[in-house]
Amino acid sequence: MRTFVHGTAVWEVACPPRASRVDGVTMAGFRIHDLDALRVVPHPAVTLLLAFGAGTPVLDDAGGGRQSGSVVAGPGAGAGGAVRARGENVACVQVRLSPVIARAVLGVSPADLDGAVVSLDDLWGRESSRIREELEDAPSWQDRFARADALLARLHEAGPPVDPEVAWAWHRIVSGRGLVRVDGLADEIGWSRKRLWNRFRSQLGLPPKRAATLVRFDHAAHRLVAGEAAARVAAETGYADQSHLHRDVMAFTGATPATVADEPFLAVDDIAWPTRRMDTSHSAAE
Repeated sequence: MRTFVHGTAVWEVACPPRASRVDGVTMAGFRIHDLDALRVVPHPAVTLLLAFGAGTPVLDDAGGGRQSGSVVAGPGAGAGGAVRARGENVACVQVRLSPVIARAVLGVSPADLDGAVVSLDDLWGRESSRIREELEDAPSWQDRFARADALLARLHEAGPPVDPEVAWAWHRIVSGRGLVRVDGLADEIGWSRKRLWNRFRSQLGLPPKRAATLVRFDHAAHRLVAGEAAARVAAETGYADQSHLHRDVMAFTGATPATVADEPFLAVDDIAWPTRRMDTSHSAAE
């Protein structure tokens, strides 16, 4: 358990002792006494919040919608700064699912989430209540991670896989940090552009071009959080210029690059997902 301090906020953060048995799953644990209007920054993964304990996280969107407790959010949820999280005495295991495995784990395609935050009870029914009770009764974070991982592995094994061509296209986009010629992906796998776009969107929840833009933004945003100058980040992450980066950050978060560089939702990653520091490192430094 480590402590993340950001301004007046103090979070307790736990990391699993080992990697998940399911490729494409990462987890972190959080205890936050006072979660005050946290901006949810879009991420290129499906996010599960498995809440437990006396406190209840609440997520509000700009349209007046509200979800509480355990929730799931599709890739890119929170675009435009539309989602805020709050709550007192919040405890949860946060799971990031690669969109490639999300359909198997959730029982529905990420496309069915339509970029919204959805109650996990609506998807898993009694399974959601069962895992909450197990996490609450668990004697340690290590045991919580083990129980969550066992559930995810069981669901993944029973669920339908995505097309291998779709998985390949996603991994090409991620490994290229969004800097891929998406129009050429269909040619590389021998599909028509229309077929790839339709299958990718229906199985992963967003079209290839949007996926590439989101992955590129995520990489750039974490470099801003690391303290790099916006001009350098723009030049080295595929943006035409600094104004282009500014527009993209505003579109995804509703905030300027300078504001996003200080967002706790991103800054905590250095503790909660320490392997990300190596995955997204570059010559100077997901």
